[in-house]
Amino acid sequence: MNTAAHEFQVMVKPIGSACNLDCSYCYYLSKRDLYPDSKVLRLPEPLLERYIVQHLAASPMRTVLFSWHGGEPTLLGVDYFRRIVALQKKHATAEREILNGIQTNGTLLDEEWCRFLAEENFYVGLSIDGPRELHDAYRVDRNARATHKQVLQAYRLLRRHGIRVDVLCVVSARNARQPQAVYRFFRDLGVPYLQFIPLVVRRADGSVDAQSVPAEAYGEFLIEVFDTWIRSDAGKLVVQNFDEALRPYVGQEHALCVFRRTCGDIVVLEHNGDVYSCDHFVAPRYRLGNIQERTLAELIGSDAQVEFGQAKAQLPAYCRQCEFLGLCNGACPKDRFITTPDGEPGLNYLCAGLKRFFQHTKPYFLRLAALDQAGLPIEELSRRLNAEEARSLPRAGRNDPCPCGSGRKFKKCCLMKTAAN
Repeated sequence: MNTAAHEFQVMVKPIGSACNLDCSYCYYLSKRDLYPDSKVLRLPEPLLERYIVQHLAASPMRTVLFSWHGGEPTLLGVDYFRRIVALQKKHATAEREILNGIQTNGTLLDEEWCRFLAEENFYVGLSIDGPRELHDAYRVDRNARATHKQVLQAYRLLRRHGIRVDVLCVVSARNARQPQAVYRFFRDLGVPYLQFIPLVVRRADGSVDAQSVPAEAYGEFLIEVFDTWIRSDAGKLVVQNFDEALRPYVGQEHALCVFRRTCGDIVVLEHNGDVYSCDHFVAPRYRLGNIQERTLAELIGSDAQVEFGQAKAQLPAYCRQCEFLGLCNGACPKDRFITTPDGEPGLNYLCAGLKRFFQHTKPYFLRLAALDQAGLPIEELSRRLNAEEARSLPRAGRNDPCPCGSGRKFKKCCLMKTAAN
């Protein structure tokens, strides 16, 4: 059986788009329409085993990561995942290291689930959109009931069992207006790893839904959070957005596909064995085939998938001439639906916000890169910034420009952050 020519990841949808929640911004619930004849959305065991065998054979690395997504994968029950682990152990050779990650809304997790996840060393991605009133605005169940209380219980249960929890927060038009409240909520909760995902939803007519975060608001949200994080939590709380932005400054390749020059390394496996180019491109046009007809390695290395990945590098001149091109590479193709200032199509909807964030953080990342070169930890910059700003505080009045150089008034910037910390 073939081995893939490069590293890859598969977002497995063992239950397709089935979910016990009805989040108003979910982009995957509608994928049910692709399979109108499927009475049950469930990856059957023979096909599950075929996938595991093909994934192990295709992986060019000693460590093999399996990523279980949905819909809501925990609807399948813990015994289904016990069987997954048993099949992995059955087919993996002794030198292989198997890792599993599961993305969940958390509402079905209980003691039995958490004991299993801890015993099998699963990584868990948990979706929380901030404080109760912000989370419950969109993340409700099928009867429109709030879920925040259940998700917090799941988070605490996971942590009590020693399970690594990565929190994913969708940044919408609503919570983008309260960056400090959102960030303090996660910090006070003791979240070790946090990712902010911008919500961009397009209507059928091509317009942007009102739930979507405005580009500039997303940039300001990231800036507000960054300014607090770099002074008080760097080295203690990992924010993936900031970790990713730092990578080019320290000579590292982007880890996130949305910021790489090309994409196509993360495919989707649906419940019936169909493979699609990307989680955001699950549509007939982007169906690569089925693992019952061609192997996973063949589908990942197919001409169609290579072409899909390379197409990301096709950017308007406005992007190619941007000083921050290497930081975003045009970002995710799904959001490239606006025009540049000179009218060329293909500009990312989030461009203005990302550019504002990159401009603001550039001085900090240059300093972090210098510290990295000197072998000093990231916390050292926090210490230096706090010392520098402490020395400047007596010389800044409430309405004076902030000494940090943000361009905002002192009372709206570092004075506020000092009070928050």
